[in-house]
Amino acid sequence: MISRNLSRRNFLRAAGAVTALTAVGGFPADLFAYKRRMAKFPEKTDLILLTSRPPQLETPLSYFREMITPNEALFVRWHISGVPTSIDLSEWRLKVGGNTEKELELSMADLKKFEKVTFTAVIQCSGNGRSLFAPPVAGGEWGDGAMGNVTWTGARLRDILNSAGLKAGTVDVSFNGLDKPPLPTVPDLVKSLPADKAMEEDLIVAYEMNGKPLTMLNGFPARLIVPGWYATYWVKSLSDITVLSKPFEGFWVKTAYRIPETDCGCIPPGTTPKKTVPINRMTTRSLIIDPSGSSGLTLNKPVAIMGVAFSGGRGVQDVLVSVDGGKRWEETRLGADKGKYSWRQFFYEWRPTKPGRYDLMARATDTIGESQPFEGLWNPAGYLWNKVEKTEVVVK
Repeated sequence: MISRNLSRRNFLRAAGAVTALTAVGGFPADLFAYKRRMAKFPEKTDLILLTSRPPQLETPLSYFREMITPNEALFVRWHISGVPTSIDLSEWRLKVGGNTEKELELSMADLKKFEKVTFTAVIQCSGNGRSLFAPPVAGGEWGDGAMGNVTWTGARLRDILNSAGLKAGTVDVSFNGLDKPPLPTVPDLVKSLPADKAMEEDLIVAYEMNGKPLTMLNGFPARLIVPGWYATYWVKSLSDITVLSKPFEGFWVKTAYRIPETDCGCIPPGTTPKKTVPINRMTTRSLIIDPSGSSGLTLNKPVAIMGVAFSGGRGVQDVLVSVDGGKRWEETRLGADKGKYSWRQFFYEWRPTKPGRYDLMARATDTIGESQPFEGLWNPAGYLWNKVEKTEVVVK
């Protein structure tokens, strides 16, 4: 049996070292400079620090040159400070109950008896890109690195629920993890899905990422995977699945992670939505990785433009690139297709023939024609960011 113990002392030492920098004035007042601070937590490489307690760590964009994001480089997002740091698999059980014919307590060995399912899917924080909103909004100031492309392995949620037996009248299914709120006044992070969504074929309870056990900070020993939807539903360190005969009324669905009930999920900047709905499917996005905005390019020398594009589970149809700020657009070559939930790499060779500053842009379209806006679509929570972004480079 694999168990995982990050050593609470080492975990807190990593967090405390970062906290100490703040206490002595080590962080500049400038928010961008703050974001560029790097931190190294157990099982992780150096990642961009947003907060240490709870851990919020962003992936540097250089890791997105690869089709699959390495486990040690995948971003980390916890909401409440009681993060699990030690789990003994001989004691861990996934409890399934509620409006079911029977209750289950599944060990990891039990979980692995279900049919094994593997696919590649983008995981993306709902607030990815929030720091780019104008006017600014409250919340974690993520850049573009609160995402990754990972190959997940686990058991179908549907198979687990069928094993418990859903009773008539089932409406929702809720999911709770091992993280605990620091105070009774802080709502436990419990999410829910409509029963019909929970029974879709592609949802899994994953116990492997990229062929290895999940890292502790990414949800060891098992987490829910809802491909095509934002990661707020991908509950980490899963402990309880509860089948409900009444609509779920928990804070993290009823109050938090909601978007305006409009076609675009947006409203005029600075206004308040009249009505909201829970966030769900990801928007179509693309991002140029190379060259980066800090790149200096050489006149008449070929430049390999490369990036990634993905949708909310519908696959990518094409990606266009502009090297002149959007005046003209050219088709790119798409890389390997690892399925509708994975991102696609795109490639375009450009040879700059004049010196000066250039604005590089990419725009993806999914298989049903959904693309990206040229202007940022605003909402007060800073969700759904998928504006066509500019990468400014200088040719000398």
